[in-house]
Amino acid sequence: MRTDATLVRGWEAHFDRLVDAIGGCFKRHDLRRRASSYVRGLLGPVQRKNGWQLAEHLGDATPHGIQRLLDRASWSADEVRDTLIHYARQHLLTEGDHGVLIVDETGFLKKGDKSVGVQRQYSGTAGRIENSQVGVFLALASARGRTLIDRELYLPQSWCEDPDRCRAAGVPSHVTFATKPQLAQRMIARVLQSGLRPRFVLGDEVYGSDSKIRRFLESRGQPYVLAVSAQQRLWQHFRQQRVDRIADEIPADAWSRLNVADGAKGPRVYDWAAGRFGAPTDHGLVHWVLVRRSIEDPTERAYYLCTALPESTMQDLAIAAGQRWSIECCFEAAKQETGLDNYEVRSWHGWYRHVTLSMAALALLGVIRAAASKASSKKNRGLDLKRRSVAWAR
Repeated sequence: MRTDATLVRGWEAHFDRLVDAIGGCFKRHDLRRRASSYVRGLLGPVQRKNGWQLAEHLGDATPHGIQRLLDRASWSADEVRDTLIHYARQHLLTEGDHGVLIVDETGFLKKGDKSVGVQRQYSGTAGRIENSQVGVFLALASARGRTLIDRELYLPQSWCEDPDRCRAAGVPSHVTFATKPQLAQRMIARVLQSGLRPRFVLGDEVYGSDSKIRRFLESRGQPYVLAVSAQQRLWQHFRQQRVDRIADEIPADAWSRLNVADGAKGPRVYDWAAGRFGAPTDHGLVHWVLVRRSIEDPTERAYYLCTALPESTMQDLAIAAGQRWSIECCFEAAKQETGLDNYEVRSWHGWYRHVTLSMAALALLGVIRAAASKASSKKNRGLDLKRRSVAWAR
């Protein structure tokens, strides 16, 4: 039987394998060591994982080495990201579970106006308009675990119209304004191009209400479950109707009560209804409209547009919709455990480099948890078999 000490040694082996995976992205040995130390520091018990505190934790007299890694050193954060996608796919997916992709954004509260992309804008982190940066992220979630695998910094229109400000923050000259759904589409395209074929792509109203991202997914034959607003219109009986008006007409016996996931406060139980509409896509996917209704307040509803394989059921769609919260768990874990928002860099490359290495640390935690869960499951099965044999012997 494996002891706790054996498990801890196994965690160190997981760290070494991650460092080996991303190590090829750093051509010089000193940069490779520095990046390894930085990831280790992000995983360490440091209260605020900024340059000075990480340097102190790592035994450095100054944060100059860390600052150089995030600023002037020669390495590609995008190359690390591509390696991270492969790493997550290799360790968190199984042959029978291709997982789901989830897109969402999160805010990074900032002071001043020098940090790249900062302005007064809505931040889900604060729940209000604040001086902040916003990053759009892509998460991979499966039965084994979840982690962030891609990221894009949202650069507001005001920044794109100010070349001097962009130049001072190191924004590449080829970068132009892109909406959040456009950034999401870029990330999804990269992951699909890598060979990953998730069961569904999930997103909230920001992404679901964008018809271009839905058409993009349909053109790739990729199933999705995307939230839309109550004002979303669908063709019904040869005319367009709002989706909330369509939901008003759902018969009472068409609703099914389902527990689609376990949340922080217990099972997430809702009433669900769904129906097919329109013609299949060119890849044979079926269009669905899915409605979720609160048990406590039936007037509180959420709406989803979906495409799925012909054999898919309403329960499949509802379970997929219930997995969207996984990316919120990723944000919370990354900010609390791997310093996702504890950075002092202001430049474009600095943001991408820190965030990507933080995501690598988060992926490692996801893999370690998956391995520990698997070991615990085997241990419990062994104890259960032992109890059964004892009971049989009696």
